[in-house]
Amino acid sequence: MNEGPSTPPTARQTELLALADKLRPELHRYCARLMGSVIEAEDVVQDTFARAFVALDELEEAPPLRAWLFRIAHNRALDVLRSRAIRAAEPIEAAHEVADPESPDPVEVLMRREAVETAVSRFVELPTVQRSVVILKDVLDQSLEEIAAMLDLTVNAVKAHLARGRARLKAINAQAPAQPAPRPPSPALARYVALFNRRDWDGLRAMLADDVRLVQSTYPLRAGAADVGMFFGIYSRSALVRLAPAWLDDREVIAVYEDQAVKPSYLMWLEWTDGRISFIRDYKYVRYVIDDAELVVAPNAAPSGEATADG
Repeated sequence: MNEGPSTPPTARQTELLALADKLRPELHRYCARLMGSVIEAEDVVQDTFARAFVALDELEEAPPLRAWLFRIAHNRALDVLRSRAIRAAEPIEAAHEVADPESPDPVEVLMRREAVETAVSRFVELPTVQRSVVILKDVLDQSLEEIAAMLDLTVNAVKAHLARGRARLKAINAQAPAQPAPRPPSPALARYVALFNRRDWDGLRAMLADDVRLVQSTYPLRAGAADVGMFFGIYSRSALVRLAPAWLDDREVIAVYEDQAVKPSYLMWLEWTDGRISFIRDYKYVRYVIDDAELVVAPNAAPSGEATADG
């Protein structure tokens, strides 16, 4: 939630805030696979909590929060998918047997492992309902009954979608292309990274557009060059970090390495207008976003010992 409430939170809202930090990573894992993008998934997670915070006290009876938040996130993600005109639908075929979760057989275990290890971007090749069911069951370990309630399906329908989704995911993985090769950054982003690594804060401020905006997830939005320029002041007083150009979902991003770390701790990404920075998104406070990121670091940019691709 980017904007803090102007009045003290109610008892229900306080309960929601207490649950938020614990549930955010799990919601993000679901939305990232549902949408095929860790960046868009975080936008949906933020929107989910903002909507829930406002709506909670309008309900006559408080819902079970975990299931309610998943439903909000699911519906919001589908809204975004519809706007991209990629939502797919298929008829339900006869239900297939699914192993008892209390005593899964080895084949069931392998199917679940395959789902967990599948790259986020590949899930979008499944029809939406199959995608949701496979993620909820095999990645998040929800029961068939919980999935049926959330998606308004029968348990038999969940079993059918799960069996078909697993089979299709296996075929998708078998045909998956190799990890893309690292590619060089754009001149503008390379300059930003070089200035940041030299801690040239004035040089970075000179790259900002007058109407630049900065988002740091749970913190209020910063807007305008003067206000956003303070962002660099915060980094100037914090522990040393090092940036490296990278690519994620065909989007140019920045990998952030803390101290002597050989793997990135979190991400940033920038937008540009007429050669100036118009938007900065800093994921420092939502580090789970990088957990599932299929990140490809630019050649010769990663610290010593770090591979050029993180999957």
